[in-house]
Amino acid sequence: MSDLKTTAVATAQRLIDAGHTTYFAGGCVRDALLGNEPKDYDIATSATPDEVQALFPKSDAIGAHFGVILVKENKIPFEIATFRHDGSYKDGRHPESVTFSSPEEDAQRRDFTVNGLFQHPVTEEVIDHVGGLADLKSKTLRAIGNAADRFQEDALRLMRAVRFATVLDFEIEASTWQAVQDHAGLLEQISTERVRDEFTRTLVAPGRARGLDLLTESGLMRFIVPEVYALIGCEQPPQWHPEGDVYTHTRIMLDMLGGDVTPELALAVLLHDIAKPPTYTYDEEADRIRFNGHDRVGAEMADVILRRMKYSNKTIEDVCAMVRNHMNFMNVMDMRTAKVKRFMARPTFEQEMELHRVDCASSNGLTENYDFLREKEKEFAAEPLIPTPLVTGKDLIDMGLKPGPVFKKILTQVQTEQLEGHLSTREDALDFVRKTIEV
Repeated sequence: MSDLKTTAVATAQRLIDAGHTTYFAGGCVRDALLGNEPKDYDIATSATPDEVQALFPKSDAIGAHFGVILVKENKIPFEIATFRHDGSYKDGRHPESVTFSSPEEDAQRRDFTVNGLFQHPVTEEVIDHVGGLADLKSKTLRAIGNAADRFQEDALRLMRAVRFATVLDFEIEASTWQAVQDHAGLLEQISTERVRDEFTRTLVAPGRARGLDLLTESGLMRFIVPEVYALIGCEQPPQWHPEGDVYTHTRIMLDMLGGDVTPELALAVLLHDIAKPPTYTYDEEADRIRFNGHDRVGAEMADVILRRMKYSNKTIEDVCAMVRNHMNFMNVMDMRTAKVKRFMARPTFEQEMELHRVDCASSNGLTENYDFLREKEKEFAAEPLIPTPLVTGKDLIDMGLKPGPVFKKILTQVQTEQLEGHLSTREDALDFVRKTIEV
């Protein structure tokens, strides 16, 4: 038994010993039954918030109004919630009131049947009031009760439906799916940050390509990244993209990514060709489709999209760099050694390599540039890509130069010669500077 579960059981046992009906609830039960290690444990109990706090004096009444108390045991946080029945939802997110009730009623207020299961912490008996066990067995995601009511109560459940179907690889039950489509517009009620977080969790899941399809087909994407719809039906030159339109190309790339993917890489893959629709032209003379400047325009569009979604500045910077540079891979074999080293030294290079790999694998299958750079990694492995500078700005000042734009130009020239292997000592570098100044 893991330390997390051991502590969770001990925490629940204290409530049980005090005479309160107490169960593990929700996702931890679902994950354990699926054979996955729960990341956290939520505890549901008949104890009122006051009774919970009496048993755990150092607890935090983070949501006492909703019957939720935060307890820390062995530095591990647990949310302990009193069984409750929710009142009306006027803001599409939180109930106006709650009434403490029974496990049966508490299960009915939850979102999906597989999240409505309880489990006794000690005996491990599963308590199922909503048909969740059958849906777990059939890999079905089904709203509890009337799906439309569940989504109107909390519109974030629309995003959660897609995320759970993606992460668990479950099929969304027909009436639940219809309700997602019918009520997609409710997503506008939810804060950008909450939508963004669910979107990100879907994109980093191994089933992200299916997640993209579900978000797009449901209409939810119109309230997340509506620019995605323009990718559908945007034709590409068949000699380079036999796989089909830009949307098909993008979803195949997402599917080809490995399991452990950063949000930045997943977002860069999603957005790398986002500017192909607005840059689409047909070159009659060459008899081919072109997307001139789609990398540059795409980086600009990605910046707008990610800022609209309130991603961090670091995420925006990294994603935009990857989008902006993804076409530069075609030129690497013609670059001078210094330029190749600078290209490889950028902080997003390894993620860009993965983007380039799936970009090629999903289309023309050409790997020459990728293979070339992997060989260069071996060739350059013996020393830093960007070594310590042989000459500094202080050296230039000592030579009588005044700080200004010329500094950067001279220092860049010296670094280029150093990267090319033409300069290896400080003395040679200073001589090079003196000759440059004389010229």
